[in-house]
Amino acid sequence: MQDHPILAQVVFGYSPMIDRERAVTATRLTVFPAKHDSAPDPGALLVALSDVWPEGAGKVSLNVVSENLLHDLMLAKPNSNLMIEVPAFMAADLAHSEAIASLYARGNTLMLKGRPRTELPRELLPCFKHSIIDLDDERRSDAPPPPGVTRQITHVQAGVRTLAELESSFQRGAVAVLGWPIDDVLKPTGRQRQPDLTAIVELMRRIDKEDPIDRLEDVLKLDPTLAFKLLRYINSAAFGLRVEVASFRHALMLLGYTRLKRWLALLLASASKERDMKPVMFAALRRGLLMEELARASAGSGDEQMRNEAFICGVFSLLDRMMDQPFAELLKSVPVPDGVRQALVDATGPYQPFLELVRAVENESIFDIREAAETLLLGEAEINRATLRALASAAQIQ
Repeated sequence: MQDHPILAQVVFGYSPMIDRERAVTATRLTVFPAKHDSAPDPGALLVALSDVWPEGAGKVSLNVVSENLLHDLMLAKPNSNLMIEVPAFMAADLAHSEAIASLYARGNTLMLKGRPRTELPRELLPCFKHSIIDLDDERRSDAPPPPGVTRQITHVQAGVRTLAELESSFQRGAVAVLGWPIDDVLKPTGRQRQPDLTAIVELMRRIDKEDPIDRLEDVLKLDPTLAFKLLRYINSAAFGLRVEVASFRHALMLLGYTRLKRWLALLLASASKERDMKPVMFAALRRGLLMEELARASAGSGDEQMRNEAFICGVFSLLDRMMDQPFAELLKSVPVPDGVRQALVDATGPYQPFLELVRAVENESIFDIREAAETLLLGEAEINRATLRALASAAQIQ
């Protein structure tokens, strides 16, 4: 990925757009100007984003937190796979009408953000595919609309943090939600969630093709529960080792193709198709990749051990949600590196500041991002570059 100067002039946050089937259909990228009075070049920003989302690739919803930057960006002819969020006050302002109509004509998906306080120009209403309503501003009840009542513009619910909020949003008629439905309180269930069936089948398919280790590792990165069970198996009495595994690649090399395929065949019988885990797995992969990139920015490209441990810390950071167990119990059976254990169990150690920064980026909070960045002595350009690299890597893996 190129080193774009624009990355020093903005601050990024990201979250997923999730449909009714819990599939992530787009990434929402929130863009803040780094300085209140700055005027970042919208064309340069679009060039930087095209490294991750080129024309015809996956969709991204741009949430630009600056009226001037958003207006200039709309005039800069963004690629058609870039969805643009337009605040209601801008949509009602005739000064932006031409830019909105032009984007619609180019094929960009437009979303109206927030509730309009004044009536929108009638000719602009067809330009908007969805309205984005924050959960705190939601006025709809959980009851479905009366028969025969249809809304011209469907709505997307923003600010969703739990599975309960996600389910209620869809009951109210949302076509998608924006946010991280991963904050539910852990409740003992007496059972552990099983690895995803798709990941197991894909890993077996790649073994049959005799794909190289790095191709197998990509599948493990997609499903932290599968990776965790692999590490636990390697350290079980059945395998006869008690080793600290520094990376998923190391684990695959220890096991070997023959024993790996046999173990996967045993897992197939209990594999999960639980759709509510899709957003959590989406988050876990990107946490691991972003922590790896932040570690690279902090320590330099030469510290491979630190990057591998940072990745494991990030990708395992939601394992308690995935497996319905606290980290203190989960990590008794897997000898992860000390720094990883400290971050996940005690919220201390060398990787905890990286995890806090990743959470701030996920929460799209410029104040929390800056506070966490100061702790790590990282600048906006380094964090933004790491974020884009992580999102690009995740897209390639998936």
